[in-house]
Amino acid sequence: MVSATLLDTAIDQFGRLGFEGASTREIARASGTAMSSITYHFGGKQGLYLAAAEHIAASIRNLQGEAVARAVAAGQQSSIAATEALAAILDSLAQMMLRPETEAWSRFIIREQQFPTEAFDVLFAKAMQPILNAFIELISRARPDLGQREAVAMAILLFGQAMVLRAGRAAVCRALQVEQIDDETALLLRARLRANTLCILSEKPQ
Repeated sequence: MVSATLLDTAIDQFGRLGFEGASTREIARASGTAMSSITYHFGGKQGLYLAAAEHIAASIRNLQGEAVARAVAAGQQSSIAATEALAAILDSLAQMMLRPETEAWSRFIIREQQFPTEAFDVLFAKAMQPILNAFIELISRARPDLGQREAVAMAILLFGQAMVLRAGRAAVCRALQVEQIDDETALLLRARLRANTLCILSEKPQ
């Protein structure tokens, strides 16, 4: 059985150093795992890298799957319900971005965003696409005046507002003049995210 410690260590090392810079020997040493175990379970560095992507995707699904499913179901009732459901998903995503463990995930994901590999296919299909699909479905219900591509564009940009809480963490802290995002700052950001979402979804076409 593969230990979560090995995969967490691999995610951290790959995220910090990239695929080329990370060493399976160092990953094995830091996680207390025998090198032979990596070869046996993953076949080598590439297999471990893909397993790290799978682990991130599974972790995101575990954190968001139930909340997304509940929101989509609730959003079927009306356009107002769809708007509230989308705000709920975004708040759930924001809370995930504020969790300490997502720091290592984000480094790995940002590298894949910049230089996509087979691992990006895993991350997109198994973690990002289901959430994006939920966004699009709820946006289409809340804003039936939008075309499909407009709904997709809105989904991407709304998603980005939650992403900045992790991917842009240094800029967020610097702009708000805090050392870290404490509980008070997190509540402020989540409240503004909700307000932004409700405002965007209530926009009337010209």
